[in-house]
Amino acid sequence: MIESGKTYVVMGLLNADSTACTIGRTLQRMGGTVIYTVQNEILKKRYLDSGKSIPRDELKTLDIRFCDVSVDEEVKRLFESLGPVAGVVHSLAYANPKTCLGEEFHTDAVEDIKKSYQISCVSLATVARYALSHLRGGSLVTLSFDTRHTYPMYNWMGIHKAALEALVRALARRHGRDRIRVNAVSAGPLATIAGSKIPGCEYMLDAWRTQSPLPWDPAADKQAVADAVAFLLGPYAAKITGQVLTVDGGESITGGPLMPFELAPGMDAGVLQ
Repeated sequence: MIESGKTYVVMGLLNADSTACTIGRTLQRMGGTVIYTVQNEILKKRYLDSGKSIPRDELKTLDIRFCDVSVDEEVKRLFESLGPVAGVVHSLAYANPKTCLGEEFHTDAVEDIKKSYQISCVSLATVARYALSHLRGGSLVTLSFDTRHTYPMYNWMGIHKAALEALVRALARRHGRDRIRVNAVSAGPLATIAGSKIPGCEYMLDAWRTQSPLPWDPAADKQAVADAVAFLLGPYAAKITGQVLTVDGGESITGGPLMPFELAPGMDAGVLQ
């Protein structure tokens, strides 16, 4: 799907379970050269250098750069250090679970909301700005989550994801003149460290257990998400921009739980396949 031999930047690596890792491995299997970014050395030591996540032999082969997307200068330096890039993956989001998520939507922690918005949404524009001269007709893909429904305790992250999708459309219009495509993949809930920190994540999983026409596996289906990202990065998506491609087993199009007659043979309602 992608162009073999080209360079792709995958931002947001944390450990082997992160969606960024699955995407990067997929691009490498397809013949791409992958440059990963990690926020800082502290997170790299905590989640990667132990060897318990990604095997040490594999870790040694990875090209990992440090980049805190909330600091413009770091994003600028990252891309200044690179040559031509065929695509960039923005797999980044953050919200303080104690203030931006949880049972109560309202909060006095305005600075936490701003920080969450900066990392989860605005940073995509920052990346587009500094990657511009290196992409040269390439593709920028970010990761979203269902913005057509509200989920309990998801609160401000749901707001930021909606803003992120609006930003995708705005950037697609702005960078059409540069022949750069900007799209998003809206994925179902995935088994990651970040996902496990979301209060109410079990409620989301329950929704997919009972409402997804296609069985959804939060761990295994990271691969389906990575494949969609690879498609949007590659030449087969040459005329697709400003779009949100939903990869969620169909949960987002159902109006309530599946009825017994809609279940596949041997499948019980409420059982995750």
